[in-house]
Amino acid sequence: MTDVSDHAGAEAGAGTSAPGTRWHALLRGREGLAADGGPASRRRQLRHLRVELLAGLVTALALIPETISFSVVAGVDPRVGLFASFTLSVVIAFTGGRPAMISAAAGSMALVAAPLVREHGVNYLLATTVGVGLLMFVLGLAGVARLMRFIPRTVMLGFVNALAILIFTAQLPHVVGRSWQVYVLVAAGLAILLTVPRLTRAVPAPLVAVAILTFVTVCFHISVPTVGDEGRLPSSLPRPGLPDVPMDWQTLRIIAPYVLALTAVGLLETLLTAQIVDRMTATTHNPNRETWGLGVANVVNGFFGGMGGCAMIGQTIVNVNAGGRGRLSTFAAGGFLLLLVVPLRDLVRHIPMSALATVMMLVAVMTFEWRSIAPATLRRMPRAETLVMIATVAVVVPTHNLAYGVVVGVVLSSLLFAQRASRLTVVTSVLDPEGSERIYAVRGSLFFASTNDLVGAFDPARDPRRVVVDLSQAEVLDSAAVAALDDVREKYRERGIEVSLVGLTPSSAALLRGLSARPSELPPA
Repeated sequence: MTDVSDHAGAEAGAGTSAPGTRWHALLRGREGLAADGGPASRRRQLRHLRVELLAGLVTALALIPETISFSVVAGVDPRVGLFASFTLSVVIAFTGGRPAMISAAAGSMALVAAPLVREHGVNYLLATTVGVGLLMFVLGLAGVARLMRFIPRTVMLGFVNALAILIFTAQLPHVVGRSWQVYVLVAAGLAILLTVPRLTRAVPAPLVAVAILTFVTVCFHISVPTVGDEGRLPSSLPRPGLPDVPMDWQTLRIIAPYVLALTAVGLLETLLTAQIVDRMTATTHNPNRETWGLGVANVVNGFFGGMGGCAMIGQTIVNVNAGGRGRLSTFAAGGFLLLLVVPLRDLVRHIPMSALATVMMLVAVMTFEWRSIAPATLRRMPRAETLVMIATVAVVVPTHNLAYGVVVGVVLSSLLFAQRASRLTVVTSVLDPEGSERIYAVRGSLFFASTNDLVGAFDPARDPRRVVVDLSQAEVLDSAAVAALDDVREKYRERGIEVSLVGLTPSSAALLRGLSARPSELPPA
């Protein structure tokens, strides 16, 4: 059998590899592990299985309180969020394009869906979840994920820093203003989290911290807020069914705006999180597969009574830091989540919230890109890029909506880029020795932001009877540039001055002939 531990990174990098070969090899047990007959390989396989399963267990523990709180935000029963997280994690483990990434019921999508639940009820939320899944599936097949390359790095930095701040502040209610015992547990949890990795990496430090703190609080009857205080855990397994809504145009009119908004939020958060995991694991992902795979997961999720979901950066980082690299860790997170909240709910309800909050606070600190705000970095970084990063954070943190922040960051970055690019357009001129012809040389990109400076660079009132505009080092990019060149030619024509455009690139010539008011006066191709 193929050595999973040696090729886990290759699976992540390929992205398109079917979950079949390695997945089934992981699940075949000792018979599959013995296929190559080597004891060293067997030990590597078993070690990989142990790491993936433990990473999934730690992630499942981190998912429970977050998912319950997001269910409250959306206005639904905790079981809706918990079952959504189970379904999404299990399905995306097979269909997704980014191994080790965790998809579950997300707070950003819960905020968007809350008004729908208040006004129309949970069944319309389930119908919306199915609609979101279908739209994501279509967009994934259409290759819309390619648009992610237009998101600048500074927007990515703002996205990561804003998420780190949101993760950290979300834990504060579980710590600030509580009893002194909570502060002691938080301090002890931090000590465990920082010490265990130095002693051993056989067991994830978060799992050790949660287990020890839970044991202490139960054995010594320490009264602190627990997982059971966050909401009622489900007592039965999820059952498939259709959303109980009328199948008519009125229903479509109600859910359509939410389908569009939730799809945008979910895909942005998912694809940006996937890039973060790429950087952490030195691998790549398949964005189109991740898009349609998330769509399939949300369709199944809607039929099993779950709210819409997407990638969760906090839990994903927990999984990766715990050693999760393959699809098994994602699948295990969903499987352990269901095991913890249904058969083992009486045990899980005793886990102190301060233990889980401590884990997530440390995750937030590790997630934040501290180098991006270091004085040395800020001195070197252009002010425009710093402004974009700050603007992204400033929008995301108060609104808790990642889509708003990313859109604002991209628009601001585009405007600042257009402003900089417009300054790179240079027009120089030279008069021939006889004074009968002036040649203008235009360099740079000609588009809407540079058209005013372009027109002002010509002087029809003083130029001789013949003018040549050399565009061999320029590129005409849009209709505004075409209109500006037409305007220049018209000003010369009004004074009886002959003007010629020379050196056009094929793309510039094609655009001019298609949009110019006087295409017949342009030079032949």
